[in-house]
Amino acid sequence: MALYEFEGKRPRIGAGAFVPESADIVGDVVIGEKCFIGVGARIRGDYGSVVIGNATSVQENVVIHAREGDRTVVGDNVQLGHGCILHNCTVRDNAVIGVGAIISDYATVGDWAIIGEGAVVRGEIPDGTVAVGVPAKVVGQVTEEQKKEWRHYKRLYAELASERYPKSLTRIG
Repeated sequence: MALYEFEGKRPRIGAGAFVPESADIVGDVVIGEKCFIGVGARIRGDYGSVVIGNATSVQENVVIHAREGDRTVVGDNVQLGHGCILHNCTVRDNAVIGVGAIISDYATVGDWAIIGEGAVVRGEIPDGTVAVGVPAKVVGQVTEEQKKEWRHYKRLYAELASERYPKSLTRIG
């Protein structure tokens, strides 16, 4: 893994988290236990800080950053889809952020909210809602069926991070 100290600030990685060599983690970043960090992820806590809760999946090519003296906070059991961008925002526990979505400065995504692929969130998305579009607008409520499906994927990524990747991933080239 590529961990970088910046001006005396060092990343802290929780037990059972998986961070591949190709991910860059810079400065004041806390990654919780059993987190999965995908290849190519960039998490920068250089002049701001980033806090990621337990059992959160930060998939391939995700970018997370914060403004000077501020923070980006990602809760527990969050799913950050491939290539999404989080900048100086809050994503609460159990949220799902779709592939390529952007969560902008000072935005808040609520507990169990689902953000659709490619959406741009600029304000607050309430707990338990589904939001899509540019800018993101609430289009419905999260169903028990959706929660059941996402719980499965969240458990899978926590297992990949803490058990399967450390035992099975082998660089061959």
